[in-house]
Amino acid sequence: MEHVTRPDPRKTAALSAALSGAVDLGALKARADAARQAAVAPPASPGADNGTAPWIVDVTEASFQAVVEQSLQVPVVVLLGASYSPESQQLAASLTRFASASGGAWILARVDLEAAPRIGQAFGVQSVPTVVAVAAGQPIDAFAGPLADAELSAWIARLLDALRDRLPGIRAGEARAGEVPGAVEEEPIEDPRIVAAEEAFERGDYVAAQGYYSEILASEPGNELAKEGLAQARFAERAEGVDPAVIAKADAAPEDVEAQLAAADAQVALQQVEEAFRRLVDTVRRVYGDDRDKVRQHLVGLFELFPADDPRVAAARRNLASALY
Repeated sequence: MEHVTRPDPRKTAALSAALSGAVDLGALKARADAARQAAVAPPASPGADNGTAPWIVDVTEASFQAVVEQSLQVPVVVLLGASYSPESQQLAASLTRFASASGGAWILARVDLEAAPRIGQAFGVQSVPTVVAVAAGQPIDAFAGPLADAELSAWIARLLDALRDRLPGIRAGEARAGEVPGAVEEEPIEDPRIVAAEEAFERGDYVAAQGYYSEILASEPGNELAKEGLAQARFAERAEGVDPAVIAKADAAPEDVEAQLAAADAQVALQQVEEAFRRLVDTVRRVYGDDRDKVRQHLVGLFELFPADDPRVAAARRNLASALY
């Protein structure tokens, strides 16, 4: 099985450095913790699916970043081949067959180096076919040349075993792959405490909703539904009393911290999310001490209203870090 052992560590480090230069890993790191705790649906295809499963994609230089970002959820197996190489075609057929049956536990990203040479350069490819496994934005294993199906299957199995507890999408994909056609899915059991909080929220009693969510978090600090619900209820209470005219007031008085906070809430309520984030990041740059910390906390609270992988949140987190440091 010498063909599928881990490559020379120096080679892996070189691949990692090359990929880091080709991909914006800042956004990946900012979302990693939330992504690892998320329950995922089948990965969406950022490239052509060729009529196959959505977790089999043909990668272009334009879609490369989006494909690598999915490695926060599941391993991405990048096949770097060429149409003129029979070995590439043989390996592509085997990997496609295995990926089709995976349920999305891993993504097969097929790269034609004739059409996308810069991807090959990023990975430092010396020969085709070359296969690189990527997880959390970093190359973690690689091999060059064709493999027999038995060896290839074993390599994939070891890859999934090594990452199953770190990437949330693996188990979800394996569950999909093992679904029995026609089986009746059991209804999830609803938490009555969450139901009570949601009912309070729906009738506009945001204070009561906050109370329910806070009680849950007092005993279960890691309850993600309660965290999200509390953030939503707190914002809804604030936004309910915000006059959109405060935006103009804040624009006219950039030194007024309270006006900036209220204006950001109003902008989020008006779906002007990027403008709200920009306003508070700019305010962080202008103020100091307790005021700066107050604005930072308010902005972080607004981040919690959106999915962790929202690109607007990722961009604002990077801007906030730049403003603070």
